[in-house]
Amino acid sequence: MMRGMRSLFPHHTWTPVTEGESGADVFRLTGAGPTLYAKTGPEVPEETERLRWLTGTGIPVPAIVASDERWLVTEAVEGVPADDAPEALADLARALHALPAATCPFDRRLDTTTDEARRRVRDGLVRLDDLEEEYTGWSGERLLAELERTRPVVEDLVVCHGDLCPDNVLVDPRTGRVSGVIDVGRLGVADRHADLALVLRELTGGRGWRFLEAYGAGRVDEERLAYYVLLDEFF
Repeated sequence: MMRGMRSLFPHHTWTPVTEGESGADVFRLTGAGPTLYAKTGPEVPEETERLRWLTGTGIPVPAIVASDERWLVTEAVEGVPADDAPEALADLARALHALPAATCPFDRRLDTTTDEARRRVRDGLVRLDDLEEEYTGWSGERLLAELERTRPVVEDLVVCHGDLCPDNVLVDPRTGRVSGVIDVGRLGVADRHADLALVLRELTGGRGWRFLEAYGAGRVDEERLAYYVLLDEFF
């Protein structure tokens, strides 16, 4: 598979990218024209579909150069991770959540994600050695029981990124504006707290308050934030 990919871009230098936890193999392609990124892995078809859907929505995403059912090559997005740009992150979250959910074909509601969590526990795919401190030492079955016990009664459905952390949002360091959104393989219709929980988990202290002020603190429910942090432990 990799040999076939490389044959399409023979004049590029392929460098493995070790950052990130997506489980995919990612390479930076340099030295012959614009910088590109190549990704292989089981979630590539889902990410390709979502990138295509997002194109034209006003959400900046990498342009697809080539793809098939096994791999995806995109143009690089210029920018730096949005760790120190909480207001830009909030602007992006508000824009994404304002997209008409009825037009989004990707389902990440709790019926879907809970079923997926059960499968991942059954198949031994949950990283029990990398849990939040409060869940340290828990088994997959105990996590699942807690997930089902604390499930919210209602969902505030919007279009969610699904893994909205600062590393997946790039900003232009000159303007402070969002230049690109990456790793969209979990995008879909879900409760807005699925995104907000992951952002606020990463943006500690004053950065979190700045994000909330820009996004709208009145839209946030603390219990649902905790629930969606727990849900993320399965992925």
